[in-house]
Amino acid sequence: GNPAIELAYEFKERLCGLLNKKSQTAKQCRDNIRKLKEMMKIMKYEAPTEFGKLAETISEWFAPIIRMWRFTKNNGITEGFHRKMKLIQRRAYGYRNFENYRLRVLVECGVNL
Repeated sequence: GNPAIELAYEFKERLCGLLNKKSQTAKQCRDNIRKLKEMMKIMKYEAPTEFGKLAETISEWFAPIIRMWRFTKNNGITEGFHRKMKLIQRRAYGYRNFENYRLRVLVECGVNL
């Protein structure tokens, strides 16, 4: 294959592996920061132009990326409640009384009334 494409692919895989890490210790985060800064330097000065643009984007999101490594959170619970609410609306063809809809959502989401 094309050596430039192979190099870009390997670099992309290393970057994805680094960005997908979660629940890291403080020491692991420091190591990740060092590795990410090294990769960004390569992206800006040695890699094709597209990687330079990616480095700029990562620079803008640097602090949130670090927080993600240390404190992994997601909105899965919220998405689950949202799905239940849509299901209630679909089953009822739309409640006319908002209070009835609200009570049904609370019951479905496990709130004791």
